[in-house]
Amino acid sequence: MTDPIKAGERYHAQKNVYKKFLDRVHIKKAIPALEELSANAYARHDCLACAACCKNYSPRFKAPDIKRISKYLGLKESDMIAQYLHRDEEGDHVLNTKPCTFLNKDNTCSIYDVRPSDCSRFPYVDEDVFLKRKSLTLKNVSFCPIAQDALEEMMKRML
Repeated sequence: MTDPIKAGERYHAQKNVYKKFLDRVHIKKAIPALEELSANAYARHDCLACAACCKNYSPRFKAPDIKRISKYLGLKESDMIAQYLHRDEEGDHVLNTKPCTFLNKDNTCSIYDVRPSDCSRFPYVDEDVFLKRKSLTLKNVSFCPIAQDALEEMMKRML
């Protein structure tokens, strides 16, 4: 069921509809549905079959992430930064490479237990961020079947 290519095609066909919905949705009314929508979407899709997020984008590595991951890897924080990260145009630490350095061939994560908070929260479908940060949601919906599924289910419920 998980197919990032089909998600991308649907996104391009529906982008304006998604944007219009996110611009008009009553956030306080929609937030209570997020947890259920998230659970439903995760039940229908397998992240390990997709891993489009890990293959195409980098999470932000915040200071606590860097500290935790460098300790796990047995590196000094400065060495971890030098080896794996750079600053992007927004000043955030992000990975030097795509796909993610820590992505295994079977789409599992070699640092799963200490992964960045952005990874553990992605695609934010159970958080108010999903409705409040529209540009982030639209980006995630463009390739993540779980985010797209949750948004489309919300649209059906709220219209």
